[in-house]
Amino acid sequence: MLNTFLKQFSLGEHVSPKQYSPLTLAYIGDAVYELFVRTYLIKDANHPVNHLHKEAIHLVNAKAQSDLFQKIKDQLSEEEMQIYKRGRNTNSHPPKNADMVDYKSATGIEALVGYLYLTDQSDRIAELLENLVK
Repeated sequence: MLNTFLKQFSLGEHVSPKQYSPLTLAYIGDAVYELFVRTYLIKDANHPVNHLHKEAIHLVNAKAQSDLFQKIKDQLSEEEMQIYKRGRNTNSHPPKNADMVDYKSATGIEALVGYLYLTDQSDRIAELLENLVK
């Protein structure tokens, strides 16, 4: 499914994913991350949407993404770590309810997921994000 989007919009053909700003990578990575979580939540049963939303909130937030980084940091390649750090170190402002360290780490995770998506590495995304639900 992700490949279809990449091909339809020719993503990565005109601009190398490495040239996107970290916040642009995080922007698309946030959407891919959320899609993973939503897909995971509906895989076993047809739950009420309110229940699904409450469950998603526990997995799609700065703290959960920061915790995910702690689980996967030793699995990242040098290139992946470099992308993560670009996202983490970007100049952004967290929402009032988010811890700055967690928010920056979450932005790094989202940038990494965005980069992997734009470089057509959906298997790697799944491999890393499975750690979220273990």
